[in-house]
Amino acid sequence: MDTYDIYIGGSFRKTDTVLKIINPYDNEAFAETYLGGEVELEAAIAKAQGAEGAMEELSSFERFEILRSISEALTRRRDHLSRVLAREAGKPLLYAAGEIDRSSQTFLIAAEEAKRLPREYMSLDWTPAGKNKEGIVRYFPVGLVAGISPFNFPMNLAAHKIAPAIAAGCPIIVKPASATPLSTLELAKVIDETPLPKGALSIIPMDRATGMKLVTDERFKLLTFTGSPDVGWKMKQAAGKKKVVLELGGNAGVIVSKSADIDFAVKRCVFGGFAYSGQICIHAQRIFVETAVFDEFVEKFVAGARSLKYGDPLDPETQISVMIDEANSKRVEDWVNEAVKSGARVLCGGKRQGAFYEPTVLTDTDRVMKVNCLEVFGPVVTVEPYTIFADAVARVNDTNFGLQAGVFTGDMKEINLAFHTLEVGGVIINDVPTFRVDHMPYGGIKDSGLGREGVKYAILDMMEPKILVL
Repeated sequence: MDTYDIYIGGSFRKTDTVLKIINPYDNEAFAETYLGGEVELEAAIAKAQGAEGAMEELSSFERFEILRSISEALTRRRDHLSRVLAREAGKPLLYAAGEIDRSSQTFLIAAEEAKRLPREYMSLDWTPAGKNKEGIVRYFPVGLVAGISPFNFPMNLAAHKIAPAIAAGCPIIVKPASATPLSTLELAKVIDETPLPKGALSIIPMDRATGMKLVTDERFKLLTFTGSPDVGWKMKQAAGKKKVVLELGGNAGVIVSKSADIDFAVKRCVFGGFAYSGQICIHAQRIFVETAVFDEFVEKFVAGARSLKYGDPLDPETQISVMIDEANSKRVEDWVNEAVKSGARVLCGGKRQGAFYEPTVLTDTDRVMKVNCLEVFGPVVTVEPYTIFADAVARVNDTNFGLQAGVFTGDMKEINLAFHTLEVGGVIINDVPTFRVDHMPYGGIKDSGLGREGVKYAILDMMEPKILVL
């Protein structure tokens, strides 16, 4: 069994509380690490505060070199890191390798952005009081950052907090999900080999009570959280005066117009609906298809869902595997059964075996069913027909969430209408809402979150402007 020490202020340590890591596929413990408590968190905070000066003094070139070297190291260790991620998260190796690639890209993007941190010159003589005066605006690190990352993208979503913090010059303490901390601790090993000032990074699995101190402690100047809406909004209430950035997921909608390339739309919707068993914040959960092509789309979509190969996540041929644990698989089973009792029809799937839930397609659903109105976070997709495009937009908007939406169409009028009226943070044309590259602004409205991730946008959140008037 592999053992991972936790990373506190630039050194790897053990604690008295062992955390066993379970492979969701075979339900066997294959590694262990440790939970940090208040003593470890206090040590990390002290180290981080001691590193604030050294972080701020790093030149753009030094930040670039640190971030670039992390990116290159992730690429070199891709095969090993992919297998660690696949085992701890039950993520098929195909997608695990993709996540390592994206993590490498995230650090490379941050390296480039470190060269162009914002600053500006301002003319102040727009009013009589400003005559013979000018302003220089510089952005300074906000201070100590608290990062809380989820289980579903344990490497890349941690990277989306750590890489911008390094680029901005902020020390950061990260709490990874207790189910999947190994990828993030592997990242700590990579970063520890760089010249990043010791103390600037800590990665500490914690219990919930200790983790809440990241939210409530006033020594943290910014909280960046990715996770469930219920938890995220409660954290915002408890966070006090610190900045808060929330990425909270959703129940993303897709519109398929008769003008779309139906075969391509089907292919992408199978990916968007069932990649990593739907455990993705921008999982394509609700699909609305124009009546003229509804039967064709559904027939091909169901065939695509049925063709997905189930198996061990470490098998390179596996396309879909287990969910993160049996409890979540049972929750999805309950939601589907509840929908069926209320009139929904199962077109394929609908069965559970342990932590595996079959790729499932439902129709004849309504807006109040949990599979529509909540975030299913599982391999379940609802498909319904529409006649008028504007009505499909309204149905996508008929939710408390608003992260991203996908629209398959060849009609510019529909594209313009979707972009101007969909209540989401991102409109993806001729692709699923599951599309994301790591430098785009990413985030949502309504219950889907507050602020934006994407490296440049996270860096801006981690800095404060200050003006010098001359």
